[in-house]
Amino acid sequence: MTRQAAHRKTAAILAGFMLLLISCNLGTSDTSPPTLAPYPTITAQATLGYAESRPVALPEIGVTPLPPSEDVMGQLLDQVESDRLMSHIRSLQDVRTRHISSTQSSAAEGIGAARRYINDQFEIFREASGGRFYTFEVSFYAYTTPDERTTQYNIVGAISGAELNAGTIIVGAHYDSIGTPRDSGTAYAPGANDNGSGVAAVLEMARIMSAAQYKATVMFVLFSAEEVQRQGSINFAKWIHDDGVDVIGMINLDTIGNIHDFNGNREDRYLRVFSAGPNDTSASRRLARQANFLGHNYSLDIDLRVMDAVDRENRWGDHQSFSEFGYPAIRFINAFEEKRNADPTDTIEFIEPNYLRRSTQAALALVTALADGPRPPANIALRERADGKKELVWEPVAEAASYIIALRPPGSLIYADQLPFDETKVVWGGFSDYAGIAIAAVDERGLIGPLSREIVPR
Repeated sequence: MTRQAAHRKTAAILAGFMLLLISCNLGTSDTSPPTLAPYPTITAQATLGYAESRPVALPEIGVTPLPPSEDVMGQLLDQVESDRLMSHIRSLQDVRTRHISSTQSSAAEGIGAARRYINDQFEIFREASGGRFYTFEVSFYAYTTPDERTTQYNIVGAISGAELNAGTIIVGAHYDSIGTPRDSGTAYAPGANDNGSGVAAVLEMARIMSAAQYKATVMFVLFSAEEVQRQGSINFAKWIHDDGVDVIGMINLDTIGNIHDFNGNREDRYLRVFSAGPNDTSASRRLARQANFLGHNYSLDIDLRVMDAVDRENRWGDHQSFSEFGYPAIRFINAFEEKRNADPTDTIEFIEPNYLRRSTQAALALVTALADGPRPPANIALRERADGKKELVWEPVAEAASYIIALRPPGSLIYADQLPFDETKVVWGGFSDYAGIAIAAVDERGLIGPLSREIVPR
């Protein structure tokens, strides 16, 4: 199939997302936020020792070094701008509340104003994008809340993939906020970190990625009603599932810009990555491991620490709406627990710009690798040999310059060891020591692709 034909087929699928854009009556409000209590002084904390959660290379056998990289990923990540991220958060905070019961007709406040701001940003990206084979498409997905009191809108931007059967990657964040009382549509609910930070990251990723087309389709989705039992993502995930969309990964960015726990402790070295178990068989957990693996190999400035849970206890996130349908889905969240949920003091003053920038870079690296890295090796086999060793073989990937073999010890949440290699056969006696093995291809630019299916040594 030609590139043009593949694009037309993908575009036909995306046409289902191109719903009628709405127009709203504009209004104003003269209400203002309450005076906020002063923020407690944070005492600087000494560097903590913690178990290293990044993979390390095995020294036991000789391996061929990876080829020199053109640092394509580094050039891409350098485009993430803290000022743009903070500007988005400021604009979202300035509408006072994004509660699903807030006004949808005002130009200055409420969830309607936030929706129009996000849509306007997407339209800017759409106008700046485009080439011979693709355009950044923008649409709304509308649904009615279960009580039938309001119509809510998920906002979608999409770049159709260039390769047939390369799948779809969704990066999302919820844009609604909630205050106290939680059912109030007028209470001040700035939601700077929860989840202006995630929305800002998705917008910045869309801005950067909309300049090109990728092998896989990439969708940027801003969900409403996450704070009300994640109604927006549940409706969207069901629609995706019913429409037969092949989602190969969903990355949920929710509360990623704050570095302290409000007790004097600070942590800016890592993000937590939540995913549904079980550890050995879950597609979502494999995606979480892949995030850690890619973060290490791209030498990101932030660690992606895999957690052994779908989310924090008695909490939820939009990634769960997708993993419940069997899609691989993960959540990025602050290292320390956010204490300002439903709090009028969740304001931009407590966002750490550099942490948010690095969090956004981590998500951008993961999505780019999944969307445009060389496809994973196929037909992987682990064969027994007469000398007691095992032979790992796989089918060559056409665009691969080398490979990375990822090795997961029994009980480990991550690929704790790895072997760089430039051939498609490895003989070694140590494979049996691992619970899982996966392989990623690396192209001549140094771009690492998604990991293969995980095989289990017998």
